Amino acid sequence: MGKEANCVARFGKQKSAGKALLETNELIFRGDFRLNIMFVSLKSAKAVNGELRLETPEGLAVFELGEQAAKWCDKILHPKSRIEKLGVKVDAQVALFGEFEAGFVAELGGVTKNVVKGKSGAKTEWIFLAVTTRADLSQASKLARAMPAASALWIIYPKGQKELTENDVLAAGRKAGLKDVKVVGFSATHTGLKFVVPLANR
Repeated sequence: MGKEANCVARFGKQKSAGKALLETNELIFRGDFRLNIMFVSLKSAKAVNGELRLETPEGLAVFELGEQAAKWCDKILHPKSRIEKLGVKVDAQVALFGEFEAGFVAELGGVTKNVVKGKSGAKTEWIFLAVTTRADLSQASKLARAMPAASALWIIYPKGQKELTENDVLAAGRKAGLKDVKVVGFSATHTGLKFVVPLANR
């Protein structure tokens, strides 16, 4: 989930109060008109006098965000890497379950050599479970039972599928006795939900 703000937006001759949502790869505005601005398409991004000004191929979009304008602009111009968003630190102990894209495995390899597939141990800090069906979610309970108290489980699932929704993933994690604490855009096609062992059970 990204940052949200109620604001006034201007785009061309249009002006409206509404809600702006800053996501990993785009800014979404919903008011009397709608905008979906992909950051890769931007010509420029500036924060001026409390306004976030985004120059898009279709024209200038202005969001009256006040003191948040500079922070949002910085996040657009200097986005965190996927590994930073996931929280994996240098030399962390990581376990992978399921099939992951080669690019992600390479990114992990850039920060730690302690990556194993198909098994986790007492020193495992990060567990990644890739699922494509509801049946795959059954692995969450098994992994939760063996999770070290201070570790975290990321469940990575496809976006926009009716047969496997965010609610399905949340339900599986909670059924496994875990607490959901964070969601990130894992890629253009996948979302990641982070689960941890509740403090009361550590």
